[in-house]
Amino acid sequence: MAVVAIGADVSGATSPTLKRTDLPNGLTVLSESVPGARSVAFGAWVRAATLHEQADEMGVSHLLEHMVFKGTRRRTAQDIALSLETLGGSLDAYTEREHTSFQARVLDEHLPEAAAVIGELIFEPLLREQDLALERKVILEEISMVEDTPDDIIFDVHNRALWGDHPHGYAILGTRATVKALDVPQLRALHGRAYHPGRLVVAASGRVEHGQLLDVLQGAGWTGRPCGDMTPFAIDPVEAAGPHAEHVKRKDIAQTHVVLGGQGIAHGDPRRFTFALLDMLLGGGMSSRLFQRVREELGLAYSVQTFSSAYLDTGTHGVYLASAPESAQEALDAVRDVMREVATNGLSEAELAAGKRQLRGQLVLSMEGISSRMYRAATTALYGEPFRTVDELMALVDAIDEAQVRDVAREFFDPDRHVLVSLGPKSVR
Repeated sequence: MAVVAIGADVSGATSPTLKRTDLPNGLTVLSESVPGARSVAFGAWVRAATLHEQADEMGVSHLLEHMVFKGTRRRTAQDIALSLETLGGSLDAYTEREHTSFQARVLDEHLPEAAAVIGELIFEPLLREQDLALERKVILEEISMVEDTPDDIIFDVHNRALWGDHPHGYAILGTRATVKALDVPQLRALHGRAYHPGRLVVAASGRVEHGQLLDVLQGAGWTGRPCGDMTPFAIDPVEAAGPHAEHVKRKDIAQTHVVLGGQGIAHGDPRRFTFALLDMLLGGGMSSRLFQRVREELGLAYSVQTFSSAYLDTGTHGVYLASAPESAQEALDAVRDVMREVATNGLSEAELAAGKRQLRGQLVLSMEGISSRMYRAATTALYGEPFRTVDELMALVDAIDEAQVRDVAREFFDPDRHVLVSLGPKSVR
């Protein structure tokens, strides 16, 4: 098995070489050694999640992610909970649109334990009927928690309005009806199809050497697992809905929550840094245009911010705000004014220069933690993205010009092209 060095940063210790090995059983392994670190971030990504579900099984990926923690052939649920926490480490999992991820953060000496525990979760869950009855209740409580949190549920409402019946519009948790209907055979079918080396990417960062990581994976049984079913998941082409407005009436909350957004940038789109710069300057912090206008100058909202997510085939982005029902329309109008100004005129030379400085700083700071380095390593395999050095990233930011900003702003940040959703006592338009 070959070890491939993907890249090395000219700045030395701040971004060491990323190495990759594709094992015969289909498992992809990446590592980045970080000098000076005493811990390791270790993660595994399953290439199956909400995007690959059918409507009547919505939430099955998330439910399976929960169920693997209920016990394996070697460990009880309590054993799993204690396995890394008693070592001072952490163990977590989450389901996204495209991937299900299991991650650990441990001292370097405990990497074998982390690999063993996550390996058992992925390859050896019991998936018992009695556990499903209990965990179904937990998921239903999680759905209730989201329903009680307007600034969470508004994003599910917007995804549904933007993507309709496509899986991009599904709720990751599923619905009450689908969760109640899911059964053990469905969980086992998904597990058998997706939880095997051919659909897995493993990444580690911190105090770890690539050869050591491969040895640890072999010792934990990862390298001896068979590849499994590699039949592609059938995914329909995605198309965003046209501009329209939807409102969910809720008399039990004090504010009107609003999302105005649309289709965004996909992974691999060469315009991603221009898009990120605009998104940041519009609503990425206290210095952003939206924060300064809507909160500081007009006092219409406590929270106003942009958001964005990139996927393999598309992306989503927009603006979120929450305001008193009597001022929500004025706040939304102010947001639209700011966005139209940028969509029409782009950025001034001074704003562009300041934005580049800010984006450069954010990129570098985001790569200083070993967990973020682990994510970055995994992304090269999950999305086929090149591993870029810090200097290469800075050069891409520096290359952004006013013409690129105008084009991206016009295509993605014109509020008249967006889908508007609101939730609360009073609608906006």
